[in-house]
This record gives sequence, structure tokens and C-alpha cells, in this order.
Amino acid sequence: MDFAELEANLLLFDDWADRYQYIIGLGAKLPPLDEQYRTDTYKVEGCMSQVWLHSRIVEADSGRRLQFNADSDSTIVKGLFAILRILFSDKTAEQILAVDLDAAFRQIGLEQHLSPNRRNGFFSMIEEIRRAAIVVKSTS
Repeated sequence: MDFAELEANLLLFDDWADRYQYIIGLGAKLPPLDEQYRTDTYKVEGCMSQVWLHSRIVEADSGRRLQFNADSDSTIVKGLFAILRILFSDKTAEQILAVDLDAAFRQIGLEQHLSPNRRNGFFSMIEEIRRAAIVVKSTS
């Protein structure tokens, strides 16, 4: 799924409770995170929930791409990560760093429907993803 498809799917729902259920469903479809990454090394700081985020570099004909996977003890956080995975996974470091997050979140209406605590955790995950992209870009 790409971001345009995500946006279209979310717009099918008039009520944000239904959109949250859809987002939770996205999180439920994530591949499981290997137990070796459920450690403090991969834990995302700043989240109320426990969140572990793993990134890896994949060499492709089109350049080095980053892939991300995560897990959380919160179903909504897993769903929010699923959105981030759609935005960032299988992209180059340059593409990741060029994403206009404010515009993306406005498109799907997400910025106004996250509590302050959930927003902090969400942006902590984004910072970890961006940090991985910066490291890859600096080693290219």
C-alpha cells in the first residue's frame, strides 16, 4: 500500500472512531518483530507505550534503501507505526529525509486527532527513522 491508497481508505470513514479501528487493523497486519529486537537497544524513548523499532539497510539496484519494523504493547501505536512504515519503508535516505510530514498528516487529518502524549511517542518513532536515514546518508 502506498500513501495515496492509505489516504483514500481513511477518507472512506466519516467517523474518527472508525478510522482508528482501521489504523489498529493496519498495525495488526504488521509482520512480527523478531524477539532479538525487543530489547532496550531498540526501544524508542519518549513513548508512553513500549515500542521497539528496528531498521535495516537493503542494497538494491536503485540504491541503498531502509526498511523498518516495529512492535508495541499498544494496538494504536502499532497502527501508527504502520502509517510510518507506509511513508518511510523501502525508501532511500534522501527520500525519507525529504518527506513533508506536516503535509502528509494534514492530508489524512492525523495531526488533530492524536493526544499530546500519543503525539510525543509518534514523533519519537519518526525521529528514530530519520536518525537511521541520516546515518545511512552520511555513510554513502
